[in-house]
Amino acid sequence: MEKPARRADDAETVVRLYGDALFRLCLVMLGSEADAEDAVQETVMKYLQKAPSFEGPAHQRAWLITVAKNECRDMLRARRRHPQLSLTCLEDASLDETDSGILDALMSLPEKYRLVLVLYYVEEYRVQDIARIIGRSPSAVKMRLQKGRKLLDEKYRKEYL
Repeated sequence: MEKPARRADDAETVVRLYGDALFRLCLVMLGSEADAEDAVQETVMKYLQKAPSFEGPAHQRAWLITVAKNECRDMLRARRRHPQLSLTCLEDASLDETDSGILDALMSLPEKYRLVLVLYYVEEYRVQDIARIIGRSPSAVKMRLQKGRKLLDEKYRKEYL
């Protein structure tokens, strides 16, 4: 049996190395800081429970992002089944007062486009890696990127220009 101190060290390392990326992804998918924090916490807990072995840091990061994405999807499904009052979290999540509105426009896109845009542009994953993470073909990822960029451009121009 693994010692609790070893597991705590693993959790701290995962949070230090990947916590920001996981939080950004979850925030974009869920639109709520509190929910994003919960999703990241659940992701780390699953990491500790399963104690998977990885081929390297890239494999570990991809696994964590996949688990976080699935956790967010589960939370979104639960929201649809049990609707609650919406909280205005985007203003709280904005980094500064001169925000250009791009985060708002991104948050208004359907989840399948938000996810690939964040993985590609923010997390800097290659198309092939995104395809593995979301379980789609590289051509499907390219189409989602293309459609997501178009939708983002339309929403941004409509709302903020």
